[in-house]
Amino acid sequence: MLTFQDLYENYAVDVYRFSVWVCGDKVEAEDIASETFIRAWAKRNTIRTETLKAYLFTIARNIYLEKQRKQHRSDDLSLNLPDPSPGPEEIFDHRLNLAIVQQTHQLLPEIDLSAFVLRIEHELPYAEIARVLEISLSAAKVKVHRVRKRILIVFLEKEDKE
Repeated sequence: MLTFQDLYENYAVDVYRFSVWVCGDKVEAEDIASETFIRAWAKRNTIRTETLKAYLFTIARNIYLEKQRKQHRSDDLSLNLPDPSPGPEEIFDHRLNLAIVQQTHQLLPEIDLSAFVLRIEHELPYAEIARVLEISLSAAKVKVHRVRKRILIVFLEKEDKE
C-alpha cells in the first residue's frame, strides 16, 4: 500500500524540477509541487495515465496553467541565476548555456516547453508525453524537435557573434 510519505519521497524531486522548468521560479515551483502532492493524494484512486510519475507531472502542469490564467502576467526570467555547482569553469559554461536556454524559454509556447522538459529532463517516452499534454504522439515529437531546433539555432547564433 502506497503511503503519502512514499509518494512524496519517490517523486518530490522530479515534480519540483519539472515545476521549475515550467514556471522558471523556484518559489512558485515549490508551491506547485506541494499542491501537486495534495491533489494527487486526494484523488489517488483516479489515476488517468499509465505511470504515477506522468500523473504527477500532469497535475503540476495543470496547476501551473491555472495560476497563469489567474494571474495574466508574464514576468521575465532573471538571466543571473546562481549556480551551486563547484568549479569555476563548470560554473561559467553552465551559466552561459543556461542564459541561452532561458532566452529561448521566453520565446516558446508553454506546451512546447513542457514537452521538451518531460522528454529531456524526465526521460518520458513520447507516448507518455502525448498523454500528459493531451496531444497526439506525432505532435509530441514535433514539439520536442522544435524546441531542440530553436535552442540549437540560438547556440549557433551565439557562436557566430563570438
